[in-house]
Amino acid sequence: MTIEDARNNFAQKVIQSLHAKDETARSLGISIDAAGMGWCKINMVVRDDMVNGHSVAHGGFIFTLADTAMAYASNGENNQTLAQHCQITFISPGKQGETLVAAAREVSRTNRNGLFDVEVRGKNERLIAAFRGATRTIKGQTDPDLGEAPKTI
Repeated sequence: MTIEDARNNFAQKVIQSLHAKDETARSLGISIDAAGMGWCKINMVVRDDMVNGHSVAHGGFIFTLADTAMAYASNGENNQTLAQHCQITFISPGKQGETLVAAAREVSRTNRNGLFDVEVRGKNERLIAAFRGATRTIKGQTDPDLGEAPKTI
């Protein structure tokens, strides 16, 4: 196993642990498709109670999906990391019953500051929203039982 594999496996454990404690994500039906160090891919089906008066996915739910993807991607090192600033641009409406997929990736990490891009896509890879978020690492571990992430060489 390479160090990269070990780090991705470790990040997956941290992300699964975080998801297990994430009542908001679980109540919205958000599930993890794939994850690794500095990235993750999650999904959510737009339910009837998630549509607005225009019968499309409410932007708040799309934002929450993107924010959750960033949260999972940013916590892989097992250091508690929180959103500091986020912005979203809605491109196309999500539709009732549609599965939305949010793919987050780390763009930069310097000391305690991180920058992440998230794309939310719908059916046929249609771009629903583009999200950029800044994170801040604070004291403490996401899951103290897991210890420290394997170090890079």
